Amino acid sequence: TMALMDNLIIVLRRALNGTFYPVLQRAVGFGSAFEGWTAREEEVVYRVLVPLTRPRGHTFHLELDTDEQRPGRNFRVRVELECRCPREQQGDNMLCFLHHPEVVRTITGRPNLLDTLCTGSYLDARKTARWFCKLVRARWRRLPQSRHWHLVLLPSKRSCKLRLTNDEGSFRVKVLFGVRQGTSDIFVSSRLQGPHTPRTIWPETYAVAETKFFGHVARQVPQDSSHLKCLQLLAGVLARKDFSIYSVKTVVMRLLNTVPPTQWHRRYFVLQLSDILEQLRLSLEEKRLEHFIVGNQQLPEEISLPPDVRTAEPHNLFHGLAQDPAAHSQAMEAYLDLRHR
Repeated sequence: TMALMDNLIIVLRRALNGTFYPVLQRAVGFGSAFEGWTAREEEVVYRVLVPLTRPRGHTFHLELDTDEQRPGRNFRVRVELECRCPREQQGDNMLCFLHHPEVVRTITGRPNLLDTLCTGSYLDARKTARWFCKLVRARWRRLPQSRHWHLVLLPSKRSCKLRLTNDEGSFRVKVLFGVRQGTSDIFVSSRLQGPHTPRTIWPETYAVAETKFFGHVARQVPQDSSHLKCLQLLAGVLARKDFSIYSVKTVVMRLLNTVPPTQWHRRYFVLQLSDILEQLRLSLEEKRLEHFIVGNQQLPEEISLPPDVRTAEPHNLFHGLAQDPAAHSQAMEAYLDLRHR
């Protein structure tokens, strides 16, 4: 998957050379398939995030959304044209995107980013996904993988979903787009945040940092550690959706950050599985499960967080259960069903 994405980004960057579209950076894999605990499915979905950086003559500014009705932290990516007026000390005759946009359009023959992938002054997640999918469709034949795989683009509004098949099998790749916060491992991304996410809203995502955490853990625990087997088993038997596998993953990450690495040896598998289920039960009864990344002061040093994420009050993943007694009862029933399975 990553070889495919590397080749794809190289081909697309070549096609975009000289344009004023976002600059595509190397894709980053995240989620269960890259962390090693995917439940057995007919078709594995590999999730990747393609970071976007500003094109020449433009700037990106992240603006925090203040609508408290939307869960989590959400941003808008404000796109502005950059002043490149010549300065006496430079002696340059540079085109100014801000003060002479029409001259830039005429000379280059290229529209600026505000003309193409933005709604108003903000980067539009749907337009970005549609643009990327068109590029993939147009350039697929230039990839070496096209000789061995048949590509189908699946419907999607804020991502680019690829299905690749050949005589030996098939797999899917879900491509999301993101803008990095500074030099950290935290991005704002094009993922959906609820069924009615506005086109210009980019939710904050911690998935890359979480996958990096699992990589850190893999270097600490015994080679035959049980932590991934625990997650894989629970993901496979979680039949009801009254609470998500992400809640279970959060419990596991918290235990991985506190239980000594040697205790994850496979001979302790049943004990660790029991601990996970017990911590999940306590969290459900208390209607509180704190986010693992936000506000966590105990993360490995290699995981870089923006200061406001590191010091923020961690949000409660079970906030909805605290507000809705019926939902809480259903979640407890789902837990008992999980334990029984």
